[in-house]
Amino acid sequence: MAYWDPLREMESLRRDFDRIFSTLGEWTSPFSRASFLPGLSTWQYPMVNINEDKDNYYVEALAPGVNPKAIDISIAHNSLTISGEKLMAGAGVEVKPEAYHRNERAAGKFSRSIEMPTEVDADKVKADYRNGLLLVTLPKSEKAKPKQITVNVG
Repeated sequence: MAYWDPLREMESLRRDFDRIFSTLGEWTSPFSRASFLPGLSTWQYPMVNINEDKDNYYVEALAPGVNPKAIDISIAHNSLTISGEKLMAGAGVEVKPEAYHRNERAAGKFSRSIEMPTEVDADKVKADYRNGLLLVTLPKSEKAKPKQITVNVG
């Protein structure tokens, strides 16, 4: 004969709430004000593509609306760091927070570090900014380049 156990029911309900609240951070983080862009946090901005050829690595960083003079690029060992600040759209025009109907274009400081697969020659790194795209060229160090070894026959 089965009987109703209110303590067991409450324990089951508590476990359900624990499970729901444990995933709450996953639901809110893409939309929280700490996010730089929906789905991205400040350490994931700017979004990048990285490719290489025999002599260089090429980093293309998507940074529309960022003043190129406010972008700071540094190299330490084989790590590239891109940092700066994206200002609010319409900067210079004061808009009270309660006046917004929708405010999806985030702004703020960002910093992203990217490990390069091998060492780069920091003295020869160059960067260009065109149409919202930051293009960083990182020459591979001579030690990192593949060496052609001649096989002697004889």
